[in-house]
Amino acid sequence: MKLKVGIVFGGFSREREISFAGGRTVYDNLNKSLFDAVPIFVDSFGNFVLLDWQYIYKGSIRDFYPPVDKLPGSSNEFQIYAESLGELKPYEQEALISSIGKKIQLSDLSNIIDFAFLCLHGPYGEDGRIQGLFEYLGIPYSGSGILSSAIGINKAVQKKLMVASGFESPAFFSVMKEDFSSDKIYTLFDRVKREIGFPCVVKPANQGSSIGVSILNNESKEEFEKALLNAFFVKTLNADEWNAVKNQTEYIRTLTDIREGVGIPLTIIVGSKKETVHHPEVLLAKIDDAFKTGAQSISLESLDSESEVLIEGFIDGKEFSVIVIRNEDFSPVALPPTEIRKGKELFDYRSKYLPGLSRKITPINLPYENIQEIRKECERLFSALNFNVYARIDGFITAEGKVFLNDPNTTSGMMPSSFFFHQAAEIGLNPSQFLTYIIRTSLLERTHDMRDRKSIATLLKDLDKAILSLKSAESTKIRAAVIMGGYSSERHISVESGRNIYEKLSSSSKYAPLPVFLTGNNDEHQLYHIPVNLMLKDNADDIREKAEHFSVHEVIREIMNLCENITSKYTDAQSVLQPRKISYTDLAEIADEVFIALHGRPGEDGAIQKELEKVGLPYNGSGIESSKITINKYETNEILHQNGLHVAQHALVNISDYNKDADQFIKEILKKFRFPFIAKPVDDGCSSAVKKVKNEEELRSFAALIFRQQEELSEREAAILNLKLKEEFPQKNQFLIEELIEKKDAAHFLEITGGMLTTLDENGNCVYQIFEASEALSEGDVLSLEEKFLAGQGQNITPARYAKDPKERQRISEIVKAEFKKAAELLKIEGYSRIDAFVRIYKDGKVEVIFIEVNSLPGMTPATCIFHQSAIAGLKPYEFIDKILEYGREKKNRTVELNQ
Repeated sequence: MKLKVGIVFGGFSREREISFAGGRTVYDNLNKSLFDAVPIFVDSFGNFVLLDWQYIYKGSIRDFYPPVDKLPGSSNEFQIYAESLGELKPYEQEALISSIGKKIQLSDLSNIIDFAFLCLHGPYGEDGRIQGLFEYLGIPYSGSGILSSAIGINKAVQKKLMVASGFESPAFFSVMKEDFSSDKIYTLFDRVKREIGFPCVVKPANQGSSIGVSILNNESKEEFEKALLNAFFVKTLNADEWNAVKNQTEYIRTLTDIREGVGIPLTIIVGSKKETVHHPEVLLAKIDDAFKTGAQSISLESLDSESEVLIEGFIDGKEFSVIVIRNEDFSPVALPPTEIRKGKELFDYRSKYLPGLSRKITPINLPYENIQEIRKECERLFSALNFNVYARIDGFITAEGKVFLNDPNTTSGMMPSSFFFHQAAEIGLNPSQFLTYIIRTSLLERTHDMRDRKSIATLLKDLDKAILSLKSAESTKIRAAVIMGGYSSERHISVESGRNIYEKLSSSSKYAPLPVFLTGNNDEHQLYHIPVNLMLKDNADDIREKAEHFSVHEVIREIMNLCENITSKYTDAQSVLQPRKISYTDLAEIADEVFIALHGRPGEDGAIQKELEKVGLPYNGSGIESSKITINKYETNEILHQNGLHVAQHALVNISDYNKDADQFIKEILKKFRFPFIAKPVDDGCSSAVKKVKNEEELRSFAALIFRQQEELSEREAAILNLKLKEEFPQKNQFLIEELIEKKDAAHFLEITGGMLTTLDENGNCVYQIFEASEALSEGDVLSLEEKFLAGQGQNITPARYAKDPKERQRISEIVKAEFKKAAELLKIEGYSRIDAFVRIYKDGKVEVIFIEVNSLPGMTPATCIFHQSAIAGLKPYEFIDKILEYGREKKNRTVELNQ
């Protein structure tokens, strides 16, 4: 019998979205031969919910909770959490829960799960309270126990204990909220100058490591006060500041964001009047009204404000993070330290979780002695704070070799790109294997600290037997090569997609996935069969560098030897420990089929499909000729237009024509198009360099960047186009201009993205299953990379809200599906695809679908909405991927039969 593992995620901390995304990662990566995964969502009221599995694959909590039909009206389309509905009574909360799952009474938990895998972050997740609850209920859980968790959540307490234990520390002191007021700023500021100095760091004592943190480089009382208020989650605003805000809606959106603002619900204080506000729309109206009626300043304070703020000296050194685990003999082992390389900006949410924005170098680039000193100090702290199973410890090492440790975490982030998996891969454990290790080691720990619960020893014994039996099943699995990377501007997202596919397959009982990295150029593809530690490097450029110049660091070799008892228990014979350059012919010898997880060129252009067909390997997605068409947005839309489907008015801009006479060419463009319009590459991935161009200066900047000869971006042009930090911009010889699709005189207007799946009937004909489309909500001019692919960013409503009446909504949906099917048939799409479009719905019921682009190999990151859509069709992500691969095999077999 499999161990029933309850994955506890969500919660009501400011890091709930990371908890939600981490819970999904654990749910997907638990070995299906050993465990039954049970999703237990904790909502923002503290209810435990047995979540219907479909909701696990939403991009964020806000996509499904509160349910769409319970959302209050919002003219500014603010995204909200359930607490923005107000102070709901228990029966009202249960009404919300009933649409996403079933409320669990705590007394029933032991009947539902055997083990609790804790993915909660921050207060109520890492502070010992949830651990105490499970000990009371007699349910073993993952990670550290009650005492070490309570220590691990409070940065101020940690500092004092660490100093007492002889660890290096910068000067520090903490400020309690009840002792803080504006009239004490001068005193506090003088104390900082006297005891700490500048630069210094100001951060909440009880939040996640990147929430509410400020670095103060200059000796400024005003900036110091702002940093303190920021860490307490308080904001003061005066009339002049408010009136100077250009976009007040976006200001409120940021202000109420729990990850980077005050958050909501909050208290608004105007003079002596205090009022609780739950919804951003109401807050916007109240702030505006307060200043219009004469208020000079207001104060906003989160109901979930911080109680204590830590102020400490800034450490000038290399930043690192270390995962420490328990070895088989209970001794702590620090895995290889990872150096976090970034610019001067904070290592914030976006830098942490979007591939390609920061670089994680493992092991840290230092002499052997320094690395071992970091590891020794982390192991010492693990023991000193009485941590169990695993922990993540951050820190800095100075140029003089001093090691400063800070922010030890008893629960690590568990996104696919997290240190948690990244460092485990360095000793040869893939995510599924590492999670098995965590569960088994946690059970072993609980046999000691919950020794009165005799059933835990039985669970451990049964799990050990099951782990041993896994070894014999490996030889019967299908060898599926997952090709990721590439050389397009979306190569980092391709790696994220490929990792997700690999991880879904590696936890199955059917497939033995092989990670394959592709690099090179259009003239020559270079393939590498890579080990799991390379696959989990932070981005495609890191993987390419390591594959081309591979070596095993002596520290990693030592750690692998130390952990040999662990790796021998959990890994299999298929594991590889170093990259091997291979040809497509070699690929056919080690794999039975291929999943292409590439975006843009190559992958979506038919080039790789041609090579795979030469060596007889079945693959996912469309064939050569269809891929050649759909990679070209201009050609795709021309075909759709010629066959009676609606597309945006469009035109090609060629480098030769533009360079001949840019001024004249722009005049010709402006005869056909009016500002604003969309400019984008004609033959790249769906989210690369798509910009809303509002004036001639932006058009010239777009052309200058896309037609540039050098790799580097012009800072001036990048600033004009508002490019984000490290946002990539491809070099091309053509780009596409499209009219901006607008509502016009339609009654309802929305942007959608819709997926599909194909199967073969008994006669070998392609049968299309068109999924319910998602309604895409953008916070900017166009959907950003983050909104499409990063968990917790953006919002996709699935199914799309075409109409309030269910029957009318379904009628419109069927019309949209029919249009999508017609487009897929015209373009000879196979396997699966994603189509982006706009929909206009008129008062008389007329529906108009305007196609934007077709992606033959859509993004398959954990947060992408094609998984939301397949879930509505009853397919879990693994099942969806399995059907995609199955179609490739059937198509190949059918072709062989016809040729015989």
